[in-house]
Amino acid sequence: MSRFSKTLIALLVAGAATSAMAFDRYQGIGRPATAAEVKAWDIDVRPDFVGLPKGSGNVDRGMELWETHCASCHGVFGESNEVFTPIVGGTTLKDIETGRVEALITGASPQRTTLMKVPTVSTLFDYIQRAMPWTAPKSLSPDDVYAILAYLLNLGEIVPADYVLSDENIREVQERMPNRNGMTTDHGMWPGAPASKGGIGNGGKPDVKNVACMKDCKKEVEIVSALPDYAQDAHGNLAEQNRPVGQTRGKQTGAPGEPAGDGQPSAAAATLALANEKGCMACHGVANKIVGPGYNEIAQKYQGQVDAEEKLIAKVKNGGQGTWGTIPMPPQGHVADEDIKRLVEWILQGAKAQ
Repeated sequence: MSRFSKTLIALLVAGAATSAMAFDRYQGIGRPATAAEVKAWDIDVRPDFVGLPKGSGNVDRGMELWETHCASCHGVFGESNEVFTPIVGGTTLKDIETGRVEALITGASPQRTTLMKVPTVSTLFDYIQRAMPWTAPKSLSPDDVYAILAYLLNLGEIVPADYVLSDENIREVQERMPNRNGMTTDHGMWPGAPASKGGIGNGGKPDVKNVACMKDCKKEVEIVSALPDYAQDAHGNLAEQNRPVGQTRGKQTGAPGEPAGDGQPSAAAATLALANEKGCMACHGVANKIVGPGYNEIAQKYQGQVDAEEKLIAKVKNGGQGTWGTIPMPPQGHVADEDIKRLVEWILQGAKAQ
């Protein structure tokens, strides 16, 4: 048995003992998770492909899914730099051959893309499966995830256009990842002897040799990538999602608005909060275009049309393309019908915050 395995087993045993003591000490508080509950959350896919579900998907199907669920934020070809940084670009066929992305060394690419940085294809599968799409995470089936990933890999010329990605051949794809040799365990945060000497890490040796600067140390820091302001509250108020302890607090991103006379938020403020909760504000501003049109533009376009509410409800529910340009509006099937009606009424009335 390897040293790593022994360490892992020891940690698991210690964790189980700690959990048992916690339940004994605090009677009536909490309960052990059921096997079904653990299984629902234990969906991570490791670099050695442990946890990878069975399934398959081809590039063509991936393109259809991408345009429906992903293109509005990431661009039709993974090139978006408006909502999120590009996923595809900056890699070459030579990089695929060597497993090292030359642009990371030379700085030839204007910015780092996902395919330039990520060394393991399992990381891409895992993230898509757990966190995407933005407005409905975990709603994609394994076959959907395989297809979407196949489309991305094809955009990066890692797999051909007729490729069918599956749990049986994804290990072969790993051997073509452009930055597969760009990850090392020879650094201070990895335990054990250096990998270059037959171990699994660098034995705690620091991976930098800088000395503290004590004079004329001012240096201008340039932020090259950040989540846009209009997208920061797409998942609600981050300040309310962090523990109220420790040095770092969650950023205040909510916009609760002034309370009404009964101490509750006004109907308009509550509907604005609903729009944030459902992810609408990631693509639409109240008075400005983001990915899609601003709500003020929508209200003006449909002003005076007797069937405006009916048209917009259908468009939100089923999606569409062409009315406001080439970027598609993905169907919002995760939003209840009554919430869609409420949001549409609010938009047509001017999308007021109060």
